[in-house]
Amino acid sequence: MPALRRALVCCGAVAVALAAGPAARAQTTPPTSTPPAVTTPPTSAPSPASVISTPTARTLYRDGPSGRYLVDGTWLFRLDPARNGDRLGWQRQTTTSGWSATSVPNAWNATDESLASFLGGVGWYRKDFRLPTTAKSPMWVLRFESVNYAAKVWLNGHPIGTHVGAYLPFELRLPSGFLRRGGVNRIVVRVDSRRTSSDFPPLKFDATGQALGGWWNYGGILREVYLRRIDDIDMTMVDVQPDLPCASCAATVRWTVQVRNAGARGRRVTVFGRFGAKIVRVGTATLGSKGSATLTASLVVPHPKLWSPWSPYLYNASLKAVSGTSVLQTFTRYVGVRSIRVTADGRLVLNGRPLNVRGVGLQEDSPDKGFAIDNTVRDQELALARELGATIIRAHYPLHPYTLEQADRLGLLVWSEIPVYQVDTDELAKAAVRNAAVNVLQGEIVADRDHPSIAVWSIGNELSARAGPIQAAYIGDAVRAAKALDPTRPVGLAVAAAPTVGCQAEYAPLDVIGLNDYYGWYPGTNGVTADRDLLSSYLDSVRACYPSKAIMITEFGAEANRDGPPEEHGTYAFQQDFVNFHLGVYATKPWLAGAIYWALQEFRVRPGWDGGDPRSNPPIHEKGLVSFQGVRKPAFYDVQRLYRATVQFGAAAAASALPR
Repeated sequence: MPALRRALVCCGAVAVALAAGPAARAQTTPPTSTPPAVTTPPTSAPSPASVISTPTARTLYRDGPSGRYLVDGTWLFRLDPARNGDRLGWQRQTTTSGWSATSVPNAWNATDESLASFLGGVGWYRKDFRLPTTAKSPMWVLRFESVNYAAKVWLNGHPIGTHVGAYLPFELRLPSGFLRRGGVNRIVVRVDSRRTSSDFPPLKFDATGQALGGWWNYGGILREVYLRRIDDIDMTMVDVQPDLPCASCAATVRWTVQVRNAGARGRRVTVFGRFGAKIVRVGTATLGSKGSATLTASLVVPHPKLWSPWSPYLYNASLKAVSGTSVLQTFTRYVGVRSIRVTADGRLVLNGRPLNVRGVGLQEDSPDKGFAIDNTVRDQELALARELGATIIRAHYPLHPYTLEQADRLGLLVWSEIPVYQVDTDELAKAAVRNAAVNVLQGEIVADRDHPSIAVWSIGNELSARAGPIQAAYIGDAVRAAKALDPTRPVGLAVAAAPTVGCQAEYAPLDVIGLNDYYGWYPGTNGVTADRDLLSSYLDSVRACYPSKAIMITEFGAEANRDGPPEEHGTYAFQQDFVNFHLGVYATKPWLAGAIYWALQEFRVRPGWDGGDPRSNPPIHEKGLVSFQGVRKPAFYDVQRLYRATVQFGAAAAASALPR
């Protein structure tokens, strides 16, 4: 078995070391293809003066450390012409020819729907910049919010680190010896978007050689990049975790803060936190050069204001690190007090009240930007979800920090999932792959656990319906890792509705089971899910299997792209009938924790995708209630009517109380 690719991550506030698939690129059944079909970049780059800029003192999301600068302005890009991605070595990146101007975030294949584009390639990014200050004292860190999939980074011709895996941030220290503090610095990033069957999500092929995948493989620096200034002291990890034993109980807020001295001399540092108007001394440490310490504190809040979809109250829980009379770093943090757990009889309860939420799946995609969307698009998605009457959202990977912050503010719950998507059992049988998946889960929890909107940590989607000992090993390891980092939330797994497999003892460590229900749309093996009238009895059988676990519908949906009769797959009328039937069945199951329609808006999947529609438009996933161009389909209004009529939060909640 080839060794897994490993990430080298240096000195980060959320330093996420991810592991992914084998370094070997060979696939089991690779199709014959040519290098990615792209337009050849122009032979001349913009003038040097036009590409040199100074990062801007702003961020696209609020929470996090002070000293962040957005690396905006003009970047340069070119696709490596060699299939193996090695023709343009980093030594060639000092030349000015062959580059085209771009901006970051960027998906280089945002509008290329070819097979070669989906399979991935190698692209090079270059950014020439000046430091915001020429002072000699600060240390500088480069923060990438997400790169797909493997990145190698150089500073002024010197390699400074590598990273593997998308959707989570990583940071690399810029060594002082390589920096030009008074001059122009050059960052070069090699991005390899080709994935293997061991990656997350994996690239696989069916028996005919057709590439499989759950969503389009966009290559590039897909989320923004920051330059981060550190004046000796850096809070490398901040966790402010409120614990609410019951809805009427006092809350206990616990701080865990890791501080590091990046300076050349010793420092005595005190970290102060706050919780609303209350100031808390988290702790004091004397740190030698490059030394670190973990500080902890707790505070009892007798009568906290609770966070919920109906009253998403947030406390200011920001911190500051002080040495002598100097504030060396601040850390912005807002948290909510709420309790979410699974009762002994298998009910998911928020602040002591049972949930019956309704929601939508999100996919970060747009016709012109691909995955590299901006906050305007994110706000549009969330506005559509709220218009629909949704109180929960779900994606197959960790969402952008801005989306999570907006979910906190708006009162939208989040089913937070890692991209361990349809990983084959023979891959999961490799201990290195299981360990890599757990590492991704840990990275997600460390990055996002202070968001009150996150309701469930999901460890994957649609692994084999017959779990077996291999999946049991992964489930056990993942649940233990999640509980160690965050004991306040339930852990779940989304599985395909499979009526013939029976009860799975391997699910014992889980708190929540998500069901992906396509009864009446996909026929399933030997037609077992073709008859939608069997859905109700199937759900009852699942409840009988897992009486102490919360059960949520994590997917249901039907493709729709045209007018036609309700009996015909792919028509708007069929989709309307589908959602009315399924939501009607769910309404008869008071023990369900909720239902999530998949998905809110159309997105690209893969070449040849039909989604069960005899008149499909590959690669577009057309189950969306909103078209790729933003047009609401007729079923949108059916779902809206039924969502708004549903009591989603506790028996006493009125439907009219839903946020609009």
